Order: sequence, then structure tokens, then C-alpha cells
Amino acid sequence: MLTAWTMAVAIVLSAPFAQQAFSAIDTRWPSDSERIILSATVIPALLALAAALWVIREHRWPRYALLALGLGIAYAYYRGMQPIFTETFHFIEYGVLAALFYRAWHRVGDWSVLALPLLAASIAGSVDEWYQWLIPIRAGDVRDVGINCLAAGCGVLFAAGVWPPPLAPLRNGSPARMGRWAGAALLVFAVFFHTVHMGHDVADEEIGTFRSRFTRGELIDASRDRAVRWRSSPPLVQRRVSREDQYLSEGLWHVGRRDEFWEAGDTERAWRENRILETFYLPVLDSPTHADPRGHRWPDAQREDAAGRLPADSSRPVVSTEFISPLYTWTDLF
Repeated sequence: MLTAWTMAVAIVLSAPFAQQAFSAIDTRWPSDSERIILSATVIPALLALAAALWVIREHRWPRYALLALGLGIAYAYYRGMQPIFTETFHFIEYGVLAALFYRAWHRVGDWSVLALPLLAASIAGSVDEWYQWLIPIRAGDVRDVGINCLAAGCGVLFAAGVWPPPLAPLRNGSPARMGRWAGAALLVFAVFFHTVHMGHDVADEEIGTFRSRFTRGELIDASRDRAVRWRSSPPLVQRRVSREDQYLSEGLWHVGRRDEFWEAGDTERAWRENRILETFYLPVLDSPTHADPRGHRWPDAQREDAAGRLPADSSRPVVSTEFISPLYTWTDLF
């Protein structure tokens, strides 16, 4: 069990460094980076398959079927989802992690050995994505939690083919054990989801409504705070191991959307994004950041040009639920 939890902790804590390594490979070998990282996942998987086929000596066909099912699901995920190569590497990590948990629980002697590794791996997956949400160069998402669980399921199937599970009825203590782990998995996932995917609709008479992780009051307070702090210490450096400033990230996302709309000739939407920035993210406009040391405010001439292009009915309020990643309010869920 110690080995499995040690690997779980290593996966979580390695998040900023793994991304840095992937970026370094992509920079050093841009034309071969995908091939290199895919090789780092495919070759170990093939070696594991070869070892499994070697050790399976009896009841071969049912066990081969479990191996094939696990690998088939993994291949279907790869073909259907077309993941980026870093996600493929992450998939292998969680498959191995679930297999380690399976081995650790194999001695329980009943079919709960199939469920417990999935629950433990799902806890690790939720914590991993929550941690990635906290650091600047990674992003946590409920979709990725689902991928982690899918990878864990493939790992359990593969492990069950190598070490057949005891299919005895649940023994004394197993139902309670499964209930505790299921409750823990649900609680950890709920904390993750509330932290990463729950937000607020911010209303303004001129702008309309837009979605944010912050309430209107919190945005105003954050704007005042950053205006003071960034005056002497602007966010010019993005540290890979640090707490991500979600206010800055939101502001830079609105900057990016404003500039995209402007380039696309959508003056009305570009103007709205700029008014969101001027009203709630003013320090992001006026401070040098790691994204642009010159700041992000439109020059006066460009702002006047944009204002002159607005259609006559552009003052109507707009309701938008768009955000960097899926963000929900309680109204959306219930």
C-alpha cells in the first residue's frame, strides 16, 4: 500500500515539473516532441504487456480477455478523444497507479478488490486536478478527473488479468470498507468541483452579466488590492511552483478574448470585453505582466476607433456564461 500511495503523491507533486519537462522537450525537439513523449508511454505499455503474457500460464483465455479489454478501452480513448501527448502520459500513470492499488488490496480475498483501487485512484485523480488548478502552468478540469478514472479502470482490468481477482462474496468488513472509501472519494471530488467549477454571475447595468470565480464585491476588492500590490511588485514572472492568481488569470483571459474579437472584426464583443476589463480588472490593463510587460490597455486612438464603430443598439446588456473552463452556478445545477 505504501508503494501505491507514494506513487500517488509523486504524480500529484510532479505536476509543475512534468509540464516543464514536456515544454522543454517541445522546445528542444519541436518536430519530434510528440513522438518522443508517446514513445515514453507506448514502450513501457508494450513491455508491461509482454511481461503479462509471459507470466500467464493457466486459465489463459479469460485472463487474456481482461488484458485485451483494458488495452481496448485505452485505445478507444486515444482514438476517440485524440488527447494531447501529455494526457496520454498521464493516462499511463493512472493505469499503473490503479494496478499498484489492486496488488495492495488483493489480499482482502473478495471482489471488493476490483472497486477499492478505483476509489483510491479517483481520490488521487481529484486531488491531482485540484492541485493543478492551484499552480500557474497547469489547469484542473472535471474532464481530466474522468480521464484519470478511466485510466484507473484500464489499470485494474490489466492487473486482474495478471493476478486474477478472488471472486468470493464480500467478507465481514468489506462493505463498510467500500462505503468509507466511496464516501471519501465523493467528498474529495465535491471539494474539487466546488473549488474549480463553481462560480458567480456578475451583473452590471452597462455590461450585462458575465461569469467569474468571484462575486462582484470580491472583484472590486481584488482590483483595489492588486492596484496597490502591483504598483511595487507587478506580476512579471510566472513561477511554476506558486499559487496561481485567479484574478490575474481571469483578467488575462478577458484580454485575450478582447483582442481575438478585435482581430476578427467583432467590434461590439471586443468593446464589451474591454469594458469588463476597465470596470473590474483595471490593474490587469495598467500593470506589466508576464504576458506583456507593456500592459494591456488599448491606446486612446484604438479605444476611440472602437467606440466609433459600435452599432446603435450596442448599449443593450448581454448575458454570457462563457469562461476559461466550465464554470457553473447553483442555478445551473439545480
